[in-house]
Amino acid sequence: MRTRVQSAARGRFQAILVTYSALLYARLWRADIAFDPEVRLYVASGMRSGFGRGGTTIGGVYLTGKNVSRAVLRHEAVHADQWARYGLLFAVRYLVEESRRPGARNRYEIEAGLDDGGYTN
Repeated sequence: MRTRVQSAARGRFQAILVTYSALLYARLWRADIAFDPEVRLYVASGMRSGFGRGGTTIGGVYLTGKNVSRAVLRHEAVHADQWARYGLLFAVRYLVEESRRPGARNRYEIEAGLDDGGYTN
């Protein structure tokens, strides 16, 4: 599991800590957790709540109910890259950006790919 966590967190220390925390959170919500090696993400599906919009990536873990298409996972993998790039500050950066430019105008969502994320312009 350690190697998969490092892969999902893109090898970054802060993202590894966040990924372990997100996996614990997903277990508490009784999610079905699987590792997707193609996008290097843990997918915590089957959740009834505990995530935003169609799903939320925290570190290297994608939390969702059933929104697990290949396109969405590609989109969420970019968010995992963003967590690795910015570390713990990504959460703050994302929320500030979301308050200024919500949804499809959010630069982090644009970088992740609006079409893959299911956004309409």
